[in-house]
Amino acid sequence: MNKVIPIAESPDKGPIAPPPGADEETIALYEAHKKIYPRSVSGYFSRWRWAFVFLTQLVFYGLPWLEWGQRQAVLFDLGARRFFIFNLVLYPQDFVYLTGILVISALSLFLFTAVAGRLWCGYACPQTVYTEIFLWLEKLAEGDRSARMRRDAGPWTLEKFWRKTAKQVMWVAVALWTGFTFVGYFTPIHSLGAELFSLGLGPWESFWILFYGFATYGNAGYMREQVCKYMCPYARFQSAMFDNDTLIVTYDEARGEPRGARSKKADLSTLSLGSCVDCSLCVQVCPTGIDIRKGLQYECIGCGACADVCDTVMDKMGYPRGLVKYSTKNAVNQHWTSAQTLRHVLRPRVLVYTGILLAVVIAMLVSLWMRPPFKVDVERDRGALARIVSGGRLENVYRLQIMNAAESLQEFHVSAEGLPGLAMSSDTVVAVEPTQSRWVAVRVQLPYEGAKPGSHPIRFTVTSSPAGTVVTEKSVFIVPR
Repeated sequence: MNKVIPIAESPDKGPIAPPPGADEETIALYEAHKKIYPRSVSGYFSRWRWAFVFLTQLVFYGLPWLEWGQRQAVLFDLGARRFFIFNLVLYPQDFVYLTGILVISALSLFLFTAVAGRLWCGYACPQTVYTEIFLWLEKLAEGDRSARMRRDAGPWTLEKFWRKTAKQVMWVAVALWTGFTFVGYFTPIHSLGAELFSLGLGPWESFWILFYGFATYGNAGYMREQVCKYMCPYARFQSAMFDNDTLIVTYDEARGEPRGARSKKADLSTLSLGSCVDCSLCVQVCPTGIDIRKGLQYECIGCGACADVCDTVMDKMGYPRGLVKYSTKNAVNQHWTSAQTLRHVLRPRVLVYTGILLAVVIAMLVSLWMRPPFKVDVERDRGALARIVSGGRLENVYRLQIMNAAESLQEFHVSAEGLPGLAMSSDTVVAVEPTQSRWVAVRVQLPYEGAKPGSHPIRFTVTSSPAGTVVTEKSVFIVPR
């Protein structure tokens, strides 16, 4: 808050001091935040939102409990540096697949936004999903919108205290369970649960359960629409991906204006009014508190709640549905039919996004399908570049890391080639436990004067048994001068 004293301007002497006793004017630099009380709504889009709530949370809460063989089906074991995703075992060297997932996510975001705006925000974003859950718990404990507003405006009573307490208990329980589940993706959830009930949680597990739980509690319980409006960058750059053929939640101004209240029995044709009865229900149900009748706003998350409630009002008034609906700017301005609108949705940029996305997805799936069940890394022994051993042969020593990505014991046959007379002088068969890696020292010998002094390229060939998969890695053999 700043206190500003009005001053007068003199053309020759500059500012003139206010007269004694002049009133001071108080100007607020920032508007105080007003709590939003979203009204509950039911309808077509509301059912879709709750379907995504159930689907996403069934996956999130249920996936860590699935077993795959003798282990957790999905586990990101950071300590062992292995990611287990059903039958896939990924190592840090498989970072390229993470890159592929990020590219697919970005392209999907571009595609869905170009087609239908902020679908992700309105239906599947964790912020939206958990806000819906927390609002449902709030309604369960404190009642509907009018009851909550009346109770918050009134004094503290015993009923208000126990209702608020019940809400907080439910919020904290959901938040902590969410944090526990999140940590269960990185620590085997069965052992994590045993540690929790025996009060034997480690410091890092405790920290991340509390941290993720607190983030869920704060974002979904209190910050809600502020995360979407001020913290999420998607709201700011979404306009760069919109055009006049993007499906968005729109208000048909030509049909709705001028708005005004009227009786249900009134004949609309005799009134100088549009279809909008100015009930403001579209504002009351909006989770971000905007008025869709003012046009597209960056705060709109495209959830369709306003369309659902407007359709119920139109039904009660006996007017056609669709005053607020998913449509495009061109469709509204040119009064297109649904078929015409959908035809224009499949425009060049959408087809390009779709083609690139399909190509990346197919390439990644083919790469995973053809991925060998083990990996090999070769390092030279830096302590001894080359030496002469018994029999007058030159010997180089290497360290091979063999990573078994299969969930069964495998034997690997190692051979070296690339120079005449090159041979292995160490064990050529290495056994590696399931989903484990092993470092082995490998000695490679060459007849003396079998090659000129210098560095010579060679190849290590590792063959798995019984699968017979072959992996080749390059290295060099050093012949001293």
